[in-house]
Amino acid sequence: MTVSAREQSLDARAEALLRAAGQRVTKPRVAVLSCVLAAGGDHPSAEEVLNQVALRNAGVHRATVYRTLDGLAAAGVLRHVHLDRGLTAYHVVEPAPVHEHLHAQCAGCGRVVDLPPEILGDTADRVRKISGFQLDASHVALSGYCKDCVAQHDH
Repeated sequence: MTVSAREQSLDARAEALLRAAGQRVTKPRVAVLSCVLAAGGDHPSAEEVLNQVALRNAGVHRATVYRTLDGLAAAGVLRHVHLDRGLTAYHVVEPAPVHEHLHAQCAGCGRVVDLPPEILGDTADRVRKISGFQLDASHVALSGYCKDCVAQHDH
């Protein structure tokens, strides 16, 4: 199988991100990270990453993909967010302050959008003052409807 110039570029970027995070560069890590990078601004689920890795690298086992996603998230290279129906999606952590953001998932089409962290204003502080609970809104996606789905239902 020949590797495209795009795949080579993604692999090189994946290797650079791994090195910058102090992680060993291994075939599974490069394969998984390249697939997440290939998604661009999307947030692929673990299953989607698994399918892409299988297309590119038949020798990487299913369990290895899941362990690698968990390991890269623990190392701060990837960030995961919990979506509707128990799905976990991933994105590459960009250098601060860019990487800090919240997520919203459309209940109509399933699209995940990034939101600026300040969108909730002082909500986290109010929750902590009222209940003592430390809110981590970046770990789960807010639910609602994207502008396209809202527009479809308005007509």
